[in-house]
Amino acid sequence: MRIPFLLLFFIPFVLFSQNPYPQDYFNNPLDVPIVLAGTFAELRSNHFHSGMDIKTQHREGLKVLASAEGFVSRIKISPFGYGKALYITHPNGYTTVYAHLSKLAPKIEAYLKEQQYEKESYSIELFPPIKALLVQQGELVAYSGNTGSSAGPHLHFEIRDKNEHPINPMLFGINTKDTTKPIISNLYAYPIGENSQVNKSDSKQKIRLIKQADGNFITEPIEAVGKIGFGIETVDRQDLARNNNGVYNIQTKVNGQPNFEIDFSTFSFDETNDINRLIDYQIYKADKDRIQKLFIDTNNSLSLYKNTTDNGYLSVTDSTSLVYKIKVSDFEANETWVTVSIDGKHSPDVLKQSPKVTPHYIYENKASTLTEGNVTVNFYKHTFYDDFFLDFQVSNDTLTLGPEGHAARKNFNIAFDISKYNEADKSKLFIAELVGYRKTPSYSKTTRHDNTLSTYTKDLGIYTLVSDTMAPKITPLNFKNEQWISTLNTLKVKITDDLSGISDYRATINGKWILMEYEYKNNTLTYDFSDNISTDTTNDFKIIVTDNVGNSSTFEARFHRK
Repeated sequence: MRIPFLLLFFIPFVLFSQNPYPQDYFNNPLDVPIVLAGTFAELRSNHFHSGMDIKTQHREGLKVLASAEGFVSRIKISPFGYGKALYITHPNGYTTVYAHLSKLAPKIEAYLKEQQYEKESYSIELFPPIKALLVQQGELVAYSGNTGSSAGPHLHFEIRDKNEHPINPMLFGINTKDTTKPIISNLYAYPIGENSQVNKSDSKQKIRLIKQADGNFITEPIEAVGKIGFGIETVDRQDLARNNNGVYNIQTKVNGQPNFEIDFSTFSFDETNDINRLIDYQIYKADKDRIQKLFIDTNNSLSLYKNTTDNGYLSVTDSTSLVYKIKVSDFEANETWVTVSIDGKHSPDVLKQSPKVTPHYIYENKASTLTEGNVTVNFYKHTFYDDFFLDFQVSNDTLTLGPEGHAARKNFNIAFDISKYNEADKSKLFIAELVGYRKTPSYSKTTRHDNTLSTYTKDLGIYTLVSDTMAPKITPLNFKNEQWISTLNTLKVKITDDLSGISDYRATINGKWILMEYEYKNNTLTYDFSDNISTDTTNDFKIIVTDNVGNSSTFEARFHRK
């Protein structure tokens, strides 16, 4: 049978429009099956997850392979964040990212260490020339690890476009087995505006979910009137692991008509902080539950939304009925549905909840400066997403800002006047946020100008001045003074600081700077003798560690080695 020429042209165009990303271009970066600890755009603290976390069988040191040919375009090493991270740019314009590595492949590691020793710094960011570090598809480029802000051994893997926007790697054919439907655990209804109500209340209501035999859900009918929206808590699981991962797509319909869609295919790093506008931040701060709003709230600039009607809101009038459906999907199109029956019914007896009124009201589109005692707080224009009454109190060098259920989209400034302290004490002060149930002081990056200490933060909470007069502690882990250590491959020391935290360290052997890798999760510094810093039979090791207010400790030891 002959297929018309125009149809031959049209078929690939349709397929391309469905998934414009190249298939079979990128390979699995590990030589073990893909089992995921985290999925793309998963909801994380203050950001969307920008890649996939591939499990490494609870091990470090698995071979990490170039997913496609290209050149090493960036190397970034830090004790925090991605830890040891490698970026490879490919001929098709995409860049792959490999993070939380334990070590780079020999030729890349040699390039890195040469630069680290030249700059005398463990933390470093490099942009090698295009032809300096060419790699082929499947070539060893690194070893998996647990460096940086990683909760366990795994490989964080990303694919970014030429604009540095991360894209779901599953769209490129890098995937894992998944026949499991998404899990839905909570549903909320939100009355929006003064004349709206849900179940005789003007505040958000938790809606009971009733699971059906097919795994989908219905709810008890709700009574509502006016402008309302919904929010859902949902996660996905793949077949080979029980991790609670992110979903791929959420759609809603009202009486069969499309109403809202959020698609987790790609995003921009510039917008990732707006995750705090997608979720119900108040619930998150109180209970750590991430309720995703199925409507586009004010001042939300996320690009994830499409096919929305009235920004996902529903308009319910008295004496009408609506059927609202939610479809949650994973990448393999496994679906879980929620059906909500809504009766338009106005109640004259509405339970009203008024916000706590304080003397200070923050307008989202205006700057505000608040001063009391020795404390000044500057909120800049568009610091927050909405207007609210602010709890602002100062007592005995302690500032309280609340309520904590309001997310900030940019930093605000807190300043303490310390002129009442003597000069010796001023140098040891820092600003701390009191966190957790025990209100433990947590260092907030503090700068000093004359008699003013200041910090920038996005978090409402309790802040206070803390004095740190204790120097860091340094403890050798695998050697002692005057010990013969010819058989050791590394030198290890532990460094800790009880209050302001570690700011800097510098180590030498016989007066020459040595590279010590900092692992903050276990407070260790490690020097590898394979760096081939020239040593004598008798060697003098020295390390100086400084905390964030300038207290420093020095540890010295002599070791012998053949």
